[in-house]
Amino acid sequence: MSAEDRLKALNIVIPEAPSPKGNYVPAIEHNGLLYISGQGPLLENGDFARGIVGRDVSVEEAYQHARRTGLMLLACARQALGSLDRVERVLQVLGMVNAAPDFIQHPKVINGCSDLFVEVFGEAGRHTRAAVGMGTLPESITVEITAVMAVKP
Repeated sequence: MSAEDRLKALNIVIPEAPSPKGNYVPAIEHNGLLYISGQGPLLENGDFARGIVGRDVSVEEAYQHARRTGLMLLACARQALGSLDRVERVLQVLGMVNAAPDFIQHPKVINGCSDLFVEVFGEAGRHTRAAVGMGTLPESITVEITAVMAVKP
């Protein structure tokens, strides 16, 4: 089943890709790879999920924020490629968590994005990954995630 068909079957709606907030582009396709700029948990109401994970935000809430961020990454990929069916494989994810100093469950948070990619792309959604804590993130968002994907011509 194609990625676009899986989205329909799972009732997953990809939002509109956000506009860049600085001097960069959301995604670049180069030599069969798609590099997607860092995205955050832009909620349906147009605001970002904010706070410090492990202090203001629970692991479960942050997992959902990472899932929402994954949707934003997919929106950027679809905008750049025309269809998620052009994604051959998700290669790498870098997940950054706006974490309290004593927080240690970063991988559980970023699983929100990783789990989404496996739902949408099946085995081709499994990827290499780093899940790290940050002292701050832009706009005090809870998570920021980037991705690299192999794409079909």
